[in-house]
Amino acid sequence: MLDGARERWVRTGGVELCVAEMGDPGQPTVVLVHGYPDSKEVWSEVAARLAGHFHVVLYDVRGHGRSTAPSPLRGGFTLEKLTDDFLAVVDAVSPGRSVHLVGHDWGSVQSWEFVTVRRTEGRIASFTSLSGPSLDHFGHWINRRLERPTPRRVGQLLGQGARSWYVYLLHTPVLPELAWRGPLGRRWPGILRRVEKVPGGDYPTASLPSDAAHGAWLYRDNVRPRLRDPRADAYAHAPVQLITPLEDVFLSERLYDELERWAPRLTRRTLPAGHWVPRTRPDRLAGWITEFVTAVDDGRPEVTASGRHADRFGGQLVLVTGAGSGIGRATALAFAAAGARVVAVDRDAESAARTADLSRLTGAPGAWAETVDVSDGPAVEKLAAKVAAEYGVVDVLVNNAGIGLSGSFFDTTPEDWKKVLDVNLWGVIHGCRLFGRQMAERGQGGHIVNIASAAAFQPSRALPAYSTTKAAVLMLSECLRAELAGRGIGVTAVCPGLVNTNITSTAHFAGVDATEEKRLQQRSVRLYGWRNYPPEKVADAVLEAVVHDRAVVPVTLEAHTALLLSRYLPRAWRRLARVKPPL
Repeated sequence: MLDGARERWVRTGGVELCVAEMGDPGQPTVVLVHGYPDSKEVWSEVAARLAGHFHVVLYDVRGHGRSTAPSPLRGGFTLEKLTDDFLAVVDAVSPGRSVHLVGHDWGSVQSWEFVTVRRTEGRIASFTSLSGPSLDHFGHWINRRLERPTPRRVGQLLGQGARSWYVYLLHTPVLPELAWRGPLGRRWPGILRRVEKVPGGDYPTASLPSDAAHGAWLYRDNVRPRLRDPRADAYAHAPVQLITPLEDVFLSERLYDELERWAPRLTRRTLPAGHWVPRTRPDRLAGWITEFVTAVDDGRPEVTASGRHADRFGGQLVLVTGAGSGIGRATALAFAAAGARVVAVDRDAESAARTADLSRLTGAPGAWAETVDVSDGPAVEKLAAKVAAEYGVVDVLVNNAGIGLSGSFFDTTPEDWKKVLDVNLWGVIHGCRLFGRQMAERGQGGHIVNIASAAAFQPSRALPAYSTTKAAVLMLSECLRAELAGRGIGVTAVCPGLVNTNITSTAHFAGVDATEEKRLQQRSVRLYGWRNYPPEKVADAVLEAVVHDRAVVPVTLEAHTALLLSRYLPRAWRRLARVKPPL
């Protein structure tokens, strides 16, 4: 039984369904439907997070969990009978009011039936689909590729066919039941932990072997009949939110390429996770469900952000250091345009506040300014605690804050070294250590972006201290990437080149007096202004790096050139480093 849940039994079609309710019945009702071979407990983490805002209803599908199985099993799991069950549940828990439907795996497959048949019109306010396509849409998807078998379409068919290997096995008589009631049932929890990184707890339940044995009839009763003769009228009569796990080994993203035809009021979301996202990403799911349900109930447009990556970053919490100007501000605004919530951190309070204001205007559903010097470890520690308590655990961390320092090695004083190391390296270490630890402890993935520099792989007689810090950031990022990969946390080192920001006007030049330093700063500003590479392009590279989980990202032409020369012509590159720069 789910902690804090109220249980009732609903009789329908010769079976008794175990229904659990959480939260205030006076709030909008959200119905969570589980998949195969699960029971309603697969939703326990998501339900607990939703219960503070909604009336949450979960039920064991017939033959699963504590619900009874039909007799005989054959023909007892058709989509028509599952629709009868759904209507019986919502009539019992939400009489006279429409409900918001959420389905995962086979819970989503059957929920597509619920949201496209005439007899449920007016009973469903919205539908959120996870890892489970409509069998009718799937059938039409197959037919269109068979009718026009281009190489690309044939590849899509073969790819999904390979992913569906388990469907063929579940159609074989007796063997699936024997496997689930025998060794597979015993080993399944360990398989989920190793392969899908599903944490332990109240899931899977002890009913797993019988759930899986009964649930095989979901496939046998429905898959072949619907794929052979898909309905032509399978149009969604409610707004739909599609959440696609990009690492789902069972379902291809391409299955949903033409979904707007069937669901014109469609919001798309993606996340880097495997199939069992209700267990591995409950915070993100609960956030997206809450946002979507609230938008529908308020009569607002279902798509809350229209940026290039709105499907990925909508509602996520992104923290950017050095966000008061330049690359930091551009990156904060890029994430805001993609619908992310933004924490803009800078040592200049006014600049951080301006970035937060611009983020809200750009599209961020929430944006906050925080004033911190990243070189101050205790201050960053207090910031991390405050952010976690007030805004939540950061999903994406961008360690961008940095300062410039030029001058020969012998002109660079210990004080110069300390200052540049404290900001450029220790600032990154503090961020990774504190916010990265929170990501790891939450256990739901995340991403860390460390802004290094082309100087990380470009030796220079004029930048020994600066290049050292950036090379250290690059290596730190590579080491962290290796360590955190098993926790679902990506780490990227972004290496811009000559980018037109104010770092040149504030850079320190060692070994010269104030007048000469001012002249050198002005020459640097002119040089970078002549190059005129905008920070917005670096911000775009940051978002792309997170989406594609890239390890090292050189941005400008000179950064790409420096990386290639360092790898393939290292001796020539070292000789070039001896040349005295024009500044």
